[in-house]
Amino acid sequence: MNTGPTFPSLALRALRRRPDRACFVEGGTEVSGGAASDFIGRVQAVLAAQGLGAGDRIALLSPNRWEAWSVGVAAQALGAATTWLHPLGAAEAHRFQIEDSGARHLVVDAASYGARGAELAASLPGLRLLTLGAHEAGLDLVRAAEAAGAHAARDLSKPEDLAALNYTGGTTGRPKGVMRASGGLAQMAVTVMAEFEWAARPRFLAVAPISHVAGTNVVPVLLRGGSVHLLGRFEPEELLRTIAEARITTTLMVPSMIYRLLDHPRLGDFDLSSLDLLLYGASPMAPTRLAEGLERIGPVFSQLYGQSECYPIASLPREDHDPARPELLAACGFPAAASEVALLDGDGNEVPVGEAGEICVRSPCVMQGYWGQPEQTAEAFAGGWLHTGDIATRDEAGRLSIVDRKKDMVVSGGFNVYPREVEDVLATHPAVAMAAVIGVPDPQWGEAVKAVVVLRDGQRATAAELMELVRACKGKLHVPKQVEFAETLPLTPLGKLDKKALRARHWEGEGRGVA
Repeated sequence: MNTGPTFPSLALRALRRRPDRACFVEGGTEVSGGAASDFIGRVQAVLAAQGLGAGDRIALLSPNRWEAWSVGVAAQALGAATTWLHPLGAAEAHRFQIEDSGARHLVVDAASYGARGAELAASLPGLRLLTLGAHEAGLDLVRAAEAAGAHAARDLSKPEDLAALNYTGGTTGRPKGVMRASGGLAQMAVTVMAEFEWAARPRFLAVAPISHVAGTNVVPVLLRGGSVHLLGRFEPEELLRTIAEARITTTLMVPSMIYRLLDHPRLGDFDLSSLDLLLYGASPMAPTRLAEGLERIGPVFSQLYGQSECYPIASLPREDHDPARPELLAACGFPAAASEVALLDGDGNEVPVGEAGEICVRSPCVMQGYWGQPEQTAEAFAGGWLHTGDIATRDEAGRLSIVDRKKDMVVSGGFNVYPREVEDVLATHPAVAMAAVIGVPDPQWGEAVKAVVVLRDGQRATAAELMELVRACKGKLHVPKQVEFAETLPLTPLGKLDKKALRARHWEGEGRGVA
């Protein structure tokens, strides 16, 4: 039997500690812990009346809003699991996730995603649409919560309950639902709180989506007595102004955001002296740009390493971001205290210090498995370890440095793009005979999606129409930024597509690490 706190119990505990102090700041409005806790209790009453209970799944689609985060906690505290839809995803991808997860309720931000919510509800019989704000297609959850009257927020969940289904792509082309237990999410929050170099009462600025990695910091910040400041979108000058005016101590960004800050002409016009921790990760960051950030923003950088299946796995502290030791700027850090990390070869044996092996993990933060995919789950846990698919070396001090990925995943702007998904879409075009998708260096996004396409004899297609095909089927995140037409694609002696050869001319001399 699992023991320990559940994730919603930690969230509610943190809010109740500060009933009269601001826990969230959004658009100039402060929301106290008491107000947020009250809202969660009211939302629980509405969700329960709508038939949501233990063992159910609920989908959410929203920009950064404290109400959306609170709805997620309310649902998890009822024993249900949340599945956040990708904010940049296409309708078909959202539809697949709702159907695959078995979610019977969908909560969307009315202003940003009301039309998408209406489209999904119309195409999925039995799906109940709830909206944050008024929308004709669904029940206004905010208004319904107000009308529900006061209800104390309650945690009815158990540590072993499924609390989250985080979808990630796969080399098979079918996205996988990563199952996270409530107790595992609680352990993740405690690990983040203990491992990261937080200020005493952090003022955390969430500019990356809280539906993804930025959201893992919300409960740790609240437990430390801090406040979470929410921005609905990333705009460099607005971010800089918010840091200066709200005296932000901590934020989290993907490298492409940091690059845009460094390239912004007004970077030096704002007082960033309050910022003492800039967390970054999720995609490759060029050591030269990192050194530039240290010089222009300050010694505040700390790198994070993890994945949907387990987070955090490792972190590189501020003191190791030393331009005088440039080799450390390519490291991804020391394993988290809650994680046992081994670098294993293909036979499951640990490799010597300095040699490359696959990062494999045992941790209470590890996923339960892949939703409805037992074979993929068994493969991921071969030998009793979670296999990350990332290849790394370890130095004498224990630092990990990732040197390559076993998988062909492209990380663009902090979001994962799986080539097979794009290749499958391209293959539906009648003129396409073969297609290979790879990641190529990009100064803004870290990696950009590139498609190399072989056309059928006598057929024609333009780059623009292939890009539009991908956009319509998968959403703009997956659209190749480059399309190259080729006579043939390189093959291995066994006849398999040789993506290593395709990538070589783009990555030669670049160094392909992963943060």
